Amino acid sequence: MPSSHDGDDALLPRQGTDLRPGAPCLEVLDTASWRRAWRRAGDLPPAERPEHAGVPAFRAAVAEHLLRHRGLVDADVIATAGTTAGFDELVALLTRRLGRPVRAGLEDPGYRRAAGVLHAAGAEVTALAVDGDGLVVETLPPGLDLVFVTPAHQYPLGGRLPVARRTALVERARAEGFLLVEDDYDGELRYDVAPLPVLAGLGPDVVVHLGTAGKIATPSLGVGWLVAPPAVAAELLARRRATGVRPAPAGQLVFAAWADDGGLGRHLARLRRELAVRRSLVVDAVRAAGHAVLGDRAGAHLVVPLASAAAERAVVDAATRAGVLVDGLAQHHLGAATVHGVLVGWAAPPRAELVRALDRLRGVPAGAGGAPA
Repeated sequence: MPSSHDGDDALLPRQGTDLRPGAPCLEVLDTASWRRAWRRAGDLPPAERPEHAGVPAFRAAVAEHLLRHRGLVDADVIATAGTTAGFDELVALLTRRLGRPVRAGLEDPGYRRAAGVLHAAGAEVTALAVDGDGLVVETLPPGLDLVFVTPAHQYPLGGRLPVARRTALVERARAEGFLLVEDDYDGELRYDVAPLPVLAGLGPDVVVHLGTAGKIATPSLGVGWLVAPPAVAAELLARRRATGVRPAPAGQLVFAAWADDGGLGRHLARLRRELAVRRSLVVDAVRAAGHAVLGDRAGAHLVVPLASAAAERAVVDAATRAGVLVDGLAQHHLGAATVHGVLVGWAAPPRAELVRALDRLRGVPAGAGGAPA
């Protein structure tokens, strides 16, 4: 039962309420504002030549978004077709530069699409330890070329990387010469306190910052962004000009129009309010079933820790029989699973459907024999 925070597997038959992470919350989308953005984008004259870095209006809108919501100043934004597509470009660029397979470090458990990109490129992938706060920096082995990290909301365990670890990670990247790739997949979604400084703000010379519209809006736009050190950005754009590969501009134009009339800002405010309420509903339901929750007050999913792989499989299967799709942690490990549990998301279904699904889930963990870890 695959899943990822890019919301994959649209062809998977719908078997019930989907509480796997990765989908946006479309219930709060203002359809009138959305339609206006599409009409405004459609009224623009066709471009005469390709913009390899992206549509200027889109780049400006994202730079403003990153300043306002992520504290990233003077970001030189390059458009991508999404987080995975941007990472794929970076890995190809680095492989060509090195003239050998990339030696990459990836959080374990971590983002399996990043692992897929690395394996497809023939990279040597090293599993990196994580705990409740995210990446354990002191355990990084020497000799890495690239480290892929999710500091705002570690995927999938949900920890927030402390400032001291962020600083130590940037210092190690500088000292050892590896590139940090910061996947900020839902960094805008915090419900309690202001976000911590993004890695790209602490180390703009060694960090590539990746973001996507797929979690805050919809993957139908097919747009994301990256902010990279100048040398990396220049090399990426040179590669695009040489190959003609670039992200499609249509979604960029819609995003820019949506941001320009304030639709994006209003949407984010509604989204935070709604997802905060939904998180409380999920936490209450899980705790009522006698279980703990793992994950910071952020994002759109949490983890219910379980004692064993058998308990994890039993809960996933029992939830499916109850008409609810949830994710197991096993598939997010690079090798044998060391942490067990299920991921429960709350963004995808309408709130009323979420409430009904939680009612069906209440007896699942205990009934499946899963004990808290």
